[in-house]
Amino acid sequence: MILAGDVGGTKTNLGLFEREGDGLRLVRSDKFHSPDFPGLSAVIHAFLGAGPVSLEAACFGIPGPVIENRASTPNLAWVVDGALIASDVQVRTVALINDLVATAEGIPLLGTEELATLQEGSPDPVGNRVLIAAGTGLGMAMLPRVGDRWVPVASEGGHADYPPRTEDEIDLLRHLRERFGRVSAERVVSGPGLFHVYDFLRDVRRLPESSRVREALGRGEDPSKVIGEAALATGEDGCELCSRALDLFVAAYGALAGNLALLGTATGGVYLGGGIAPKILPRLTGGLFLQAFVAKGRFVPYLEKLPVRVILNDRAALLGAARHASLLASPPL
Repeated sequence: MILAGDVGGTKTNLGLFEREGDGLRLVRSDKFHSPDFPGLSAVIHAFLGAGPVSLEAACFGIPGPVIENRASTPNLAWVVDGALIASDVQVRTVALINDLVATAEGIPLLGTEELATLQEGSPDPVGNRVLIAAGTGLGMAMLPRVGDRWVPVASEGGHADYPPRTEDEIDLLRHLRERFGRVSAERVVSGPGLFHVYDFLRDVRRLPESSRVREALGRGEDPSKVIGEAALATGEDGCELCSRALDLFVAAYGALAGNLALLGTATGGVYLGGGIAPKILPRLTGGLFLQAFVAKGRFVPYLEKLPVRVILNDRAALLGAARHASLLASPPL
C-alpha cells in the first residue's frame, strides 16, 4: 500500500493506493479541513484509523518550499517533517514535495475529459510546460522536457512582486501596499486575493455593495466563494461589484500565466491547476483571461500558439503524489 496526500491551506486530501500491475489503484480517500488539525500527522491518523496498515512508501504535496524533506506551510500553521512522519506512521520512506510538483506529476495521468481547453494552440510534443494554480495561495511550477519526460521543478513565483499593467491594477497595488507593505502576486491572484480586489473596488472605486453579499460576508462565509458565486450568478442573485472583481482577478491571472509561459518557454502547454479555475471556468472562457495572457507586445504570436488548459480533476495532486511515492517503493513499478 502507498499513502499519498495533497496538503492545502484549506483542505487536505489523503488516499491509500495499491500497486497493481504497471499502475496504481485508489483503495480509499478522504478530505479533511486542514485548520481543524494541529499538523499533518494528526490528519494521517484520522484517515488511517486505529487498525494497522502496512505501507511501502508515502508522499505528500506541501504548499511552500520543501528543504531537506521539511516544510513550513505559508498559509497554514504547520511544520511538516518527513522523517518525523515516517517514524510516527511507521513507514520506511516519506517524501515531501511541493504541492505544484505533485500536481505536475499528476498531469500525465489525466484523461482528455479531465482537462478544459482555453486555447488550442499548436503544441510542441516535446516542448516545455508550465503550471500555475490559484487557490488558498498561488503556486507555480516549471516542467522542462528532459529526455523522454517532463521533470517538475518547484517554484515560489507566487511570492514574486505583483506586476500591475493597467490603471486599475496600479491603483490596486497602491491600495494593497498601504495595507501590506510589499505586495506579492499571491495577494491578488488567490482566494484571499479575490477578496482584496473586491475590497479595493468597494472602498476605493466606491462601487455599491450588494446587501445579499454584504450579509453573507458578515456571517463569516468564505469570501472568495461568496464573491465568485455572486459574480457568476444572474438576476437577483447576481452582483455587479463581484462581477467586476472577478473580471479584474481573471485578467491578472491571465497576465501572470502569460509571464510564466514566457519564463518557462512553454511550447508544450500551459496548465491551470488549483481549486479556483474549475469554479470560474465560464469567466475564464469569456475572453479576458486569454486577452491578458497573450498581451505581451512582440510576443503575441508566440503566446497565441501555446495550448492553455484547465485541470478539472481535483485529485490531480493526490495522483501525482501517489505516482511519486510509487517510484520510491521497492520493487519499482
